[in-house]
This record gives sequence, structure tokens and C-alpha cells, in this order.
Amino acid sequence: MYQRLPEWLKTKVPVGANYARIKSDLRGLNLHTVCEEARCPNIGDCWGGGEHKTATATIMLMGNECTRGCRFCSVKTSRTPKPLDSNEPEKVAVAISKWGLDYVVLTSVDRDDIPDGGSEHFAKTIRLLKKKAPHILVECLTGDFRGDLDCVARVANSGLDVYAHNIETVESLTPYVRDHRATFRQSLKVLEHVKKIKPSLITKSSIMLGVGETDQEVMDAMKELRKIEVECVTLGQYMRPTKRHMKVYEYVTPEKFEYWKKVGDDLGFLYTASGPLVRSSYKAGEFFISSVLRKRQQELGVGSGIAEVRE
Repeated sequence: MYQRLPEWLKTKVPVGANYARIKSDLRGLNLHTVCEEARCPNIGDCWGGGEHKTATATIMLMGNECTRGCRFCSVKTSRTPKPLDSNEPEKVAVAISKWGLDYVVLTSVDRDDIPDGGSEHFAKTIRLLKKKAPHILVECLTGDFRGDLDCVARVANSGLDVYAHNIETVESLTPYVRDHRATFRQSLKVLEHVKKIKPSLITKSSIMLGVGETDQEVMDAMKELRKIEVECVTLGQYMRPTKRHMKVYEYVTPEKFEYWKKVGDDLGFLYTASGPLVRSSYKAGEFFISSVLRKRQQELGVGSGIAEVRE
């Protein structure tokens, strides 16, 4: 049966000078963002700065064709994606350094066709960006690199500030929601390894609600994340991109999302972003994380390895 979209999930058409400038630059440089590819409802606020005046964007590296086919994702799937653009790290670094952003998220399609999963491409982009714009905080939202922890380490040691990897859903629904090459336990190992080799990095994950999960399963998933010291978690509503994708099981109410925020706080997460329109890359969370990193820098002093944050 067709479910009418609740009022709390309706958003405004994106407008604004910053939004227009970023969109124009992306087209000119042939760069992609997950904001557009995943049809994110928050694109106007994030690119424009939003209520916190923290302009953010999520750049999608390595093209817009993914070797995996998760049932919730609108990014195109291909067994043979186009070869990597060796100039992309430089183009991304140049573009971002002039956009006036405070916080950038670098993500990518899964590239199982490349021996290192594109991890060196990720790392090079981060190194160049930090060199050109050291004030910008960099979060990477990576795939699982087929469980290759050397690839995980390569990205974690590249100079970023936040390492994110999404479990996406509860353990029992993972085979139904995600590509068969992605497993719940493999995702936990990625996040656990980041903390093991680089304890100073903030780690982050995300869970979609409304795909058929039970409350106990969500609770268990959040507890698993805390066991491996994940510090930030986001919970948002799954929204069906097209009729080819899996159906929405239910539209979770704002009140229930508030409940999960309290649960996250009680479990000891540094930050819990929970709401119908919350996504893994979410402007309010980035504003909060920016503040945390600024405070840590002041406490640790110069040479801490944490990027300077512009006031």
C-alpha cells in the first residue's frame, strides 16, 4: 500500500549563492557529491551553511559508478566502472580550498575492481587538501575495503580528523539491505581497527530506520558500536530513492527519533544525531564535531596533529 510522505519529511527546494557556486564548480570540474547522487534532502542547508553557519559538502571520489548494489542506494552500479581519474585528488583539493567550507566529508563509491579499493586515492586527496587548506576539518566516510585492514589504516593515517563507516542497518537485516559483500561484523572490524591504530581519531557510524528493524535490534546495534569506542552515531529515516529500490517499511515519528537520541546519550556517545532527515553526513553533527576538535586542539596545543579550526 502507498504511504503518503509525512509532513516532517518534506523539505524546501535548495537555493542560495553558496549552493549555486558549489553546484557550478562541481559541474565544471566533473566532480560528484553524494549529496546529489543519493538525493539528500538536506543539500540546500548543508551547502548554504544552515542555522549553524557551518557550510559543508560531501564529495564522492572515484566516480559515480559503484561495484556494489545495496538495495537502499541510488548510486549507479557497474561491474566495470570507469578508471580512476589520477588528477581527481588535485582537482578536489583545489575546489574545496576555495569554497569557504569549514568541514568537508570525502566519501566514495565502492571500488572492488581496484586492488587497494581506492584507499591510496583517498589518502592522497586528504594529504593534498590538508596542505592547501589546513583549516578545513576532513571527515572520510569509507566503505569496508573488502575487510582489508591495511587499506583502512592507509586512510586513517592520512591526516583526516574523523573516520566514518556506516553499518547502515541492524545485523539481521544487513543481508537484505546491503550488498552481499558487506557484513555487519566486517563493518565493526573496520571501525575497531581505526581506533586501534589511531586512538585520537573520532569514529562515526550511521543507522537507517524504517526498514523493518525492531527496537531491541537498534539498541543492540548501538551497544555494539559503543563496545568498539565509536564516538558519534547518526540515525535517520530511510527514504526510497526510486521504485526500483526496497520499500519503506515504516515512517518513524520524530518522537521516536528523540527517544533514540536519549538512548545514544545514555550509552555514552560523544554525539548522537537522531531525526527523520538526519543523514550520516549531517550539518549539525559537523558543527558539534568541529567544536569538539577545536577544544581538543586547544588542550593539546600546537603540533597535536589536529587541524586548526577557523573561528
